[in-house]
Amino acid sequence: VQLQASGGGLVQAGGSLRLSCAASGRTFSSVSMGWFRQAPGLEREFVAAIVANGAYTYYADSVKGRFTISRDTAKNTVYLQMNSLKSEDTAVYYCAADQASRITTAPRTWGQGTLVTVSS
Repeated sequence: VQLQASGGGLVQAGGSLRLSCAASGRTFSSVSMGWFRQAPGLEREFVAAIVANGAYTYYADSVKGRFTISRDTAKNTVYLQMNSLKSEDTAVYYCAADQASRITTAPRTWGQGTLVTVSS
């Protein structure tokens, strides 16, 4: 599967953005999908993940209650709805794909990043 992320931009603190990750290939419906982010000077960190059938989702504590991950199998797309954004959410966001056992820690397929900048 190949991944293409989009939707980043500049938003004021308290605002919202929705990121999209379009997947190509016939395996989208059988893989778990996730979002990670990397802020300047920091390591890449897990943000959210959703399993192949959409039945389970996982979130980093820092985004619980503010971010929602979802997937549309018909469109081969995974989304990250980000609400109540904070300046500390500023980062390059990456989507990723892999089996469920790896999706929150070390996924092997990555898309290019999309920059989210939250101004205070």
